[in-house]
Amino acid sequence: MSAPENGVGEGTIGARIEAAIESIRPYLQKDGGDIEFVRFEQATRTCEIRMIGSCEHCALAPLTLRAGVEQALIYKVPEIRRVERVR
Repeated sequence: MSAPENGVGEGTIGARIEAAIESIRPYLQKDGGDIEFVRFEQATRTCEIRMIGSCEHCALAPLTLRAGVEQALIYKVPEIRRVERVR
């Protein structure tokens, strides 16, 4: 079983996820929200993120996650199969 990928060294999946998050972060911050990378589970190809600020309790957070964040992360880091929100 593969261990979670949390590394942020240059070229790692974790670093590429962080870079992808940085590219979408300004759109979330405009509304007082933000996200942070928690971990990437290699075995399931799942990226876990935490929504913070106004995104944390927003009624549109599931839509933002699926139609915005998940699509952008999968596009920029093709190893990701899905993005899950953790609290």
